[in-house]
Amino acid sequence: MSTRRTGGPDEPPRDGEPADRPAEDRAPPSPSSPARRFGAPPSASIPRMEHVRLTAPDLARRAAMEKTRGRLVVAAAGFALLFTAVALKLADATVIDPLRPPPVVAMRRPDPPPPPGSLTSLVAANVDLGRPASRATIEDRNGQILAISLPTASVFANPHEIFDPAGAARALKSVLPDLDEALTTKRLADQSHQFVYIARQITPRQELRINALGIPGVDFEHTERRRYPLGRTAAQVLGGVDVDGHGVAGVERFFDARLRRDPQPLRLALDVRVQAVVRDELSRAMDEFQAIGACGIVMDVRTGEVIAMVSLPDYDANDVGHASPDERFNRAVTGMYEPGSTFKLQTASMALNDNVVHIWNGFDASSPIHIGRFTITDFEGKHRWLYLPEILAYSSNIGAAKMAEAVGAHRQQAWLYRMGMLSRLGIELPEAGMPLVPPLSNWKEIATLTIGFGHGIAVSPLHIVTGTAAVANGGTLFRPTILAQDSEAAPRQGFRVMRPDTSDIMRKLMRLVVTDGYGKPADVPGYFVGGKTGTAEKASKHGYHKHANVSAFMSAFPMNAPHYAVYMMLDDPKGNAATHGYSTGGWVSAPAAGRVIARIGPMLGLLPQLDNAAEIQASLAIPLEPGVPPGATGSLPPRGLVPLVTRAANPPPPVVPAFPPHDYRHQASLVTPAIALH
Repeated sequence: MSTRRTGGPDEPPRDGEPADRPAEDRAPPSPSSPARRFGAPPSASIPRMEHVRLTAPDLARRAAMEKTRGRLVVAAAGFALLFTAVALKLADATVIDPLRPPPVVAMRRPDPPPPPGSLTSLVAANVDLGRPASRATIEDRNGQILAISLPTASVFANPHEIFDPAGAARALKSVLPDLDEALTTKRLADQSHQFVYIARQITPRQELRINALGIPGVDFEHTERRRYPLGRTAAQVLGGVDVDGHGVAGVERFFDARLRRDPQPLRLALDVRVQAVVRDELSRAMDEFQAIGACGIVMDVRTGEVIAMVSLPDYDANDVGHASPDERFNRAVTGMYEPGSTFKLQTASMALNDNVVHIWNGFDASSPIHIGRFTITDFEGKHRWLYLPEILAYSSNIGAAKMAEAVGAHRQQAWLYRMGMLSRLGIELPEAGMPLVPPLSNWKEIATLTIGFGHGIAVSPLHIVTGTAAVANGGTLFRPTILAQDSEAAPRQGFRVMRPDTSDIMRKLMRLVVTDGYGKPADVPGYFVGGKTGTAEKASKHGYHKHANVSAFMSAFPMNAPHYAVYMMLDDPKGNAATHGYSTGGWVSAPAAGRVIARIGPMLGLLPQLDNAAEIQASLAIPLEPGVPPGATGSLPPRGLVPLVTRAANPPPPVVPAFPPHDYRHQASLVTPAIALH
């Protein structure tokens, strides 16, 4: 009897089972047929399929699970898409198109780090912090930084967020030693305000320490601090800024809008090397002659640029708050002084230019001039008739007064008006003062005489330098400027104020003062210095002080081709044994001017001309007593008889001044300071 297999069609035959069983016998069993193990009895068989009954809740549950499974698939697909996008973005940013370093970092990477604490490191820190200075730097003509804004911070607080005002003030005091703890406690406890300043312009180290205190309600405001790296150099010229960074004096005030608007450096005409030399020599002269003040100016006579401007005493520009009024006072432009004999250059130029006198003319200086209650005398006078060159070389007040009288009041007023001596000069300094002159309607004879030798009128030292520059440079008056001339810009335009031949004669006369007159101590071999001494008694509301002088020396060099004018003045110097007790300009100021010229000449590219010195001196030579050409008169009419040339029926119209007042940008906001004649 055969046995029926229960396995599948591919199952191999068991032992004892024929291998050639028909295919139909190896077909799969029907699902409804019972299944049993091989050799098991029929009672052990079980059905191949079971019937399960599903209820409605089971069907609903299965439907919900199917819906949830679909939602999970959608969410998974969304997250997969999102992570794919992020991965692609990261690949683009890091591999395909990576970000490059900022240009500033790329430029500075090859440079070695600057020394800690140096100005370069401070400037670099300003750039690295990402807070570019909002106020431009100020430089001298050679690019030396004179003023720069550095990043700093101010500490402020909101009293509404301060829970322990006394504790906060005590903690802040530990970082800020100068803090008024009691006042700070009071301000932090004042709930009527939501913003109070605690300290301004703190250092980065202090900022970090305060931040580490973790005081709620205390925060920082990033600001700037104006620094002047050279300290006292040109302090009165630069001026300063207030706590909010607004200019309050000097260049900082005049160019305040420009410095805040334009980040490009403001380049001044000053040369810090020349500035240092002038200050050094002025300080030396002040100490030697116990003067109470001093002033020095160097100007390029070809452009009107002020190369140096020094006023002593001065102060550290970084500590202007502790400077006294006398230290902040700029004697070069604000101080008004009687110019003394330096003004005789103007009188001689005026007379020569108007053909009132010639160099062979002269005046009787044998006796003083008495006019009303005034007497005009000479200091160590010659008591004789003097030629024009002698009047300047020996600085004769009598001769200059008679020369001014020969020109006449009308021409004198027009000349001074044209030379800018009756108005502000328009230099870019708000402190520029107004000359003190007699009213034009009351310009009496005594005014004409005394102004002829530099008394009865008060002008600033810059007025003297500007006028002398025009006398020496060929007769062109330039408005003085504190700004450097752009090398690519057109040359500065001046105003013709005298004939070139008049300037030629005046250069020889200025040279004569140094070679044969009272200006000998200022001579420097090879530089052919020319100039004029000037000594004026100090004036006050009670009259003149007989033993208090303003002693100056006005010079230019080289006189064969003038480049620079140098002015040196001492306020109330005292004579000593070396000067035989004298404190006049020739004794105390002329030597200082000579030392300045010797030192700054090479700095400015002018070397002493020694090889052809004889030829140059011969071209500048003029005798003290010039010969009278045939047919010319050697003297002018005596005092009181004015030449016909000044008594014309139709006097010349007034000349338009070179610097009209409405051109001064600072004049509208300028409060004229009280000026003392000292």
